Amino acid sequence: MDQKVRTAIMNQVASEAYAEKLSLTLTELSDGYAVVEMVPDPRHGNMFEMVHGAAIISLMDEAFQASCNSHGRVAVALNMNVTFHKVWDEDGTLIASCQALAYRKNEMLPFLER
Repeated sequence: MDQKVRTAIMNQVASEAYAEKLSLTLTELSDGYAVVEMVPDPRHGNMFEMVHGAAIISLMDEAFQASCNSHGRVAVALNMNVTFHKVWDEDGTLIASCQALAYRKNEMLPFLER
C-alpha cells in the first residue's frame, strides 16, 4: 500500500474525536484491510453490563472506513449489515460479523496533503 496514504489514514483516525471517545485504535492497515481494537470499559456497557451493540458497530464501522479508504480515494458507506452471533465472550470468539458496501468516488482523500 502507498505509505503516504497509510500514514495519512493512520494519523486521521488517531485524531478522530469519536474514535478517541470510544477508545478505538487502528492497529493494522493495508490495501482493503484494517484492524481496529477497542478495550471495553464501563462506558461501553449496556443495561446488562455487556458491551453495547452500538459500540461493537462503531468498532466495525471504523475498520470499514479505514479499509475502504486505503486506496487513497474517498469512499463512503452505502450499507452495513451486522449479525450478532453471541452477546458475551471472554475467549476471543467471534461475537459479531458485518457485511458492508461502500462507494468509492474519484476524488483523492482531502487530508493526504496535510
